[in-house]
Amino acid sequence: MKIIKLNAIDSTNSFLKDLAQNSTLENYTVAITEDQTKGRGQQESKWVTAPLKNLTFSIFVKFNKLRINQKRYLNFAISLAIYDALLEKKIDKISIKWPNDIMAANKKICGILIENTFIGDRIKNSITGIGLNVNQEIFPEYLKNVTSLKLEKGFDFNLNNLLNDILIKIQEKIKLLENNEFDLLENSYLNVLYKKNIPTMFKNCQNEIFIGIIYGISTDGKLQIQLEDDSIKEFGIKEVSFL
Repeated sequence: MKIIKLNAIDSTNSFLKDLAQNSTLENYTVAITEDQTKGRGQQESKWVTAPLKNLTFSIFVKFNKLRINQKRYLNFAISLAIYDALLEKKIDKISIKWPNDIMAANKKICGILIENTFIGDRIKNSITGIGLNVNQEIFPEYLKNVTSLKLEKGFDFNLNNLLNDILIKIQEKIKLLENNEFDLLENSYLNVLYKKNIPTMFKNCQNEIFIGIIYGISTDGKLQIQLEDDSIKEFGIKEVSFL
């Protein structure tokens, strides 16, 4: 595994994408920065992080037989890797909020952005960006419901050790993916899915508020919500939010 350490960069995902276009990258190449100035989240949202306090890195992974219609399992694998790493740190009440935010109780502690390159009907490779709040204690006021490992546990974490722990977990979960352990990944993901089986208030993209129960994940990765009339409706990213 090759780890590229950067003092500052706009986006580690963008850095690895440019590198992959201009050279042959070793599998599991990692780019990590002390200061990410233009971090990106889902649907072009921003990921804001304080320099030298957190983990902001991206990892390049090659695939030989993973099909596009199986990409939800990649999301399950990466999310579970972060979840398992934090579980070992005894972070209380952690869960995965669809599609791949990591929560500590009701506060976001980690964001994940997966960007894939396709060839035919297969995923050729993926670049996964991970932003984990580690030792940061003060966040901008406009960032609501966020937390960090230090806020949860009360002490500083060693960033290098934490990175190594997470990379080991990612490799373990990718191995499950490559061994076609799809049911195991899906069941493990659903077992720790935020608010699953709990009546919850949602808001759709028309700003309509409704009550539903998270039922599962569809074959194309959409969130399935059981409505009050027992029907199941599917929502894509940014089509529904929690209240």
